[in-house]
Amino acid sequence: MNLEEAIRTAMEYEAKVHRTYSEALEQSTDEVGKRVFRTLCEEERGHLKYLKERLDEWRSTGTITLERLETAIPSRQSIDDAVTQLRDQVKGRPRRTSATEVDLLERALKVEVETSDFYREMVRTLDSQGQELFARFVEIEEGHRAIVQAELDCVSGLGFWFDSREFNLEG
Repeated sequence: MNLEEAIRTAMEYEAKVHRTYSEALEQSTDEVGKRVFRTLCEEERGHLKYLKERLDEWRSTGTITLERLETAIPSRQSIDDAVTQLRDQVKGRPRRTSATEVDLLERALKVEVETSDFYREMVRTLDSQGQELFARFVEIEEGHRAIVQAELDCVSGLGFWFDSREFNLEG
């Protein structure tokens, strides 16, 4: 896959993720969920704009300028650290969550995983300019995955918070 094809494909992934968050925002009844979906929806819109600019630049000049792609979502490590600090504060505080909310989060997680996998593959297979472009997307999408997973763990009530067991039924 060449760089132009990779950017066009990335735009398709980003459009799918954006649609997923947009639909989730409309269907969600949970205020925390709505904030998560709204933030991620806006992020994905920004990704689409950024990729469109890079594609236009590539088509007109044959090169791309790697402007810094910003994100409102902290890094995966920052999320891990915050979850560790907050775990004790949220224990025992039930949230009212419908099966719909869990389903929305599961769909969001699925498209984030697919998108992250695509970006990792582009970093692995493209030349240096493509690798640099998509490496930042890998970082950002990992943060998105972490946020969605943390929210899913919280609302699903399965005894896990961010992939860590909150309690042991055998103890």
